[in-house]
Amino acid sequence: MAEVVLFHHALGLTPGVLAFADDLRAAGHVVHTPDLFAGKTFDDLADGIEHAEEVGFDVLLDRGREAVADLTHAVVHAGMSLGVLPAQMLAQTMDGARGAVLLHGCIPPEEFETPWPQGLRVQVHTMTADDLGDVDVARGLAATVPSAEVFEYPGDAHLFTDRGTADHDPAAAALVLERVLAFLAALDETA
Repeated sequence: MAEVVLFHHALGLTPGVLAFADDLRAAGHVVHTPDLFAGKTFDDLADGIEHAEEVGFDVLLDRGREAVADLTHAVVHAGMSLGVLPAQMLAQTMDGARGAVLLHGCIPPEEFETPWPQGLRVQVHTMTADDLGDVDVARGLAATVPSAEVFEYPGDAHLFTDRGTADHDPAAAALVLERVLAFLAALDETA
C-alpha cells in the first residue's frame, strides 16, 4: 500500500479527480486530495487557469506544502495538469518522497532549486498532440532522469483521465490507471 497526495488540475477538485483518487483507494492505497482552490471549481479550463493566475502560482505551491506538512512519512506526490506543479516541486525538494506521478504534463526539473533526486521514480502520462501536455518536456525528463517513465497516448485531449470532462478518453484513462497502479505496487515491493 502506498500513500499518495493527488493534486487537482485547473478545474479544481472535480468529481473526476475524486473518482481517480477513489480508483486508487479501491486498490488499497491511501489517497489525500487537497483542495488548492478552497472549494472553487470551473467548467472551462481557461477560467480555471485564470483563477490560478489570480491566486498566484507561489500561493498554490505554498498550499501544496501546507497540504503535506502533517505527513511525516514518505508519500507519492501526484498531480493532474496544474497539480503537477506542487506534486513535482514536492517530489524534487522534499526529503523522503517515494515517487511522483505526473498526469497531463510535467515541469522542466531545472525550474526547481534542486535537481531530480537520484533514484526517485517518476511516471509521466500525456497525450502526444496535447498542446498543454508538455510532451517535449516529458521526453527531456526521460532523457536525463534514468528512473523516469514517460507514457504517451495518441490524441490531443488534455484532461483525458477526468471522466467528468469532454476530454475524457476512457481507453487511455484505463491504461493510465493500470500503469499507475503497477507503479505504486512496484514501489511497495522496493520499500
